[in-house]
Amino acid sequence: MDLLLQEVQALTPLLAAEAEAEAPGAGVEAADLEQAVWVRLLEHPGTVPESPAGWLRSAVRAEARLARRRAQHELPYAAEPPEEYEAGPEPAVLAAERRRALRAAVRRLPARCRPLLTLLLSPADPTYREIAGELGMSQGSLGPMRSRCLGCLRRMLAAEVAPPERRGMEP
Repeated sequence: MDLLLQEVQALTPLLAAEAEAEAPGAGVEAADLEQAVWVRLLEHPGTVPESPAGWLRSAVRAEARLARRRAQHELPYAAEPPEEYEAGPEPAVLAAERRRALRAAVRRLPARCRPLLTLLLSPADPTYREIAGELGMSQGSLGPMRSRCLGCLRRMLAAEVAPPERRGMEP
């Protein structure tokens, strides 16, 4: 394991350069790609072949492809809500109810995700640097952790939403 650690430390500049080169095309930060490769290495320590530099390059490219695929599934809203919707008390009540439901769901998340998402939802709008300092973790770890926590939150909220009713002719 010490030999692997020495090899990894020697390849850190290569990892940084590869991540920096692939990040713009993937639409992510280079630090997030680096973090994803480290996680991949730690999750599967026996996967590094005889040529660690080659493995590192292919791992960065694989993580960049995954990031591009994730970005393809994220769609922006088609249009802003009409202005007449903004008038009256209903939007304020609905927004407050959505915030309450979201905060209740965040409280039910695993213990590691709760503080991160609570800080991300904070009205103070802290920066990644401030959040990392508050949580005592590296700034580069926040992006992947945020993604995992938001995925967990999405799955939790999707399970709470009733499936749509059947339409058309029913047997």
